Order: sequence, then C-alpha cells, then structure tokens
Amino acid sequence: MGSVVREIAIEAPADAVWAIVGDFEGGPVRMTGGAVRASSLVEPDVRALTFADGMVVHERLVARDEPGRRIAYAWVGDEVVHDNTSMQVFAEPDGTSRLVWVHDTLPDALTGWLATTMDRLAPVLSRELGAWPGPAVRRLRPA
Repeated sequence: MGSVVREIAIEAPADAVWAIVGDFEGGPVRMTGGAVRASSLVEPDVRALTFADGMVVHERLVARDEPGRRIAYAWVGDEVVHDNTSMQVFAEPDGTSRLVWVHDTLPDALTGWLATTMDRLAPVLSRELGAWPGPAVRRLRPA
C-alpha cells in the first residue's frame, strides 16, 4: 500500500482550522481555493466532490473525532482498491496550528499522482486556512 504524508503549517488557531477541516460537507470548498468547486452529500456519510477540471469523486466519511480534531474518509469507486485519508489539526505553542494530512491507497501506482496533488494543494490549504508566511509543507516521507 502506498502512503503519502504531508505536514502543513497554518497561521491560525487550531479550533478555527478544525471548524473548516472537520466540516465533511463544506470544508473541501472552503479550504482548496477553487480546486474543489462543489461538495454535497449524496448519502448521509458520502460526499460528491466536483473538482475545477470537472472530475467528480465520491468519498465516504470513516470517522470524525471532535476532541482529537481528526477526520478520516475514503475515496469510493473508480480504480481505487483501497483508500483512506485523514486530516488532523494540532495546536502549536505559538497559537498557530499544524495540519497532518495522510493518504493511504491501493494500487501503489496512485501514490505518485496523490503526492503531486497533495504537494500542489498544501500551500493552498495553508493560505486558505490561515496564510503561513514561510514554507508551507514539510515532507515527512518521500513520494
């Protein structure tokens, strides 16, 4: 199984960041700067995301941990055998926050594409969630 992990610094308090990241239905539109154009629930725990290029994907909510500020969801359908994504928001001592974004997937061949996509979105998430003034993403594992 391929795994991609990114850590994103955010110039905003953890509770403010979590209010967006933890919003399963509306969060993707609010934090992606137009990369996700629409998000709607098609079942109580399944959302349809429409990307700027017109691609539509479905994701199932796996878990939402309010006290831990963590949300997990899975890509449903297409060529994906297994997918699990999580985002967790951590409070930093200086009042900013850190978002840890983990994407595990099968087939392994998707890992490179996911890493590239996550690397492109990381600075956007940082900006939209709080505008970090320095390097926005730190690679925890190479793609």
